[in-house]
Amino acid sequence: QVELVESGGGSVQPGGSLTLSCTVSGRIRPINIMGWYRQGPGQQRDLVAVMASRGGTDYGDSVKGRFTISRDNAKNTVHLQMNSLKPEDTAVYVCYVALGFDDNWGRGIQVTVSS
Repeated sequence: QVELVESGGGSVQPGGSLTLSCTVSGRIRPINIMGWYRQGPGQQRDLVAVMASRGGTDYGDSVKGRFTISRDNAKNTVHLQMNSLKPEDTAVYVCYVALGFDDNWGRGIQVTVSS
């Protein structure tokens, strides 16, 4: 019943910006944590940024100062503003939502940073 709809990926040049969005649809329980993980080619899935319902955030070390997570609770949507993108940011970005203690993952959206 729960669906995570991801949007905003694409290709940009180094130094560019992209905004990712993820919206939770369907019948849902209260949303605890929302955010994004990513998995580069041949790599493990790593934390990008997450935000708890009360506003606390956690960022991966490699994106601190460049990415900003925000949340629109009324729309069940989380946004990730990505600035100063680097080639090493190239990955499949996957939306993560915790409904209570249940983990939910999106299908992933491609972000490619290249010159």
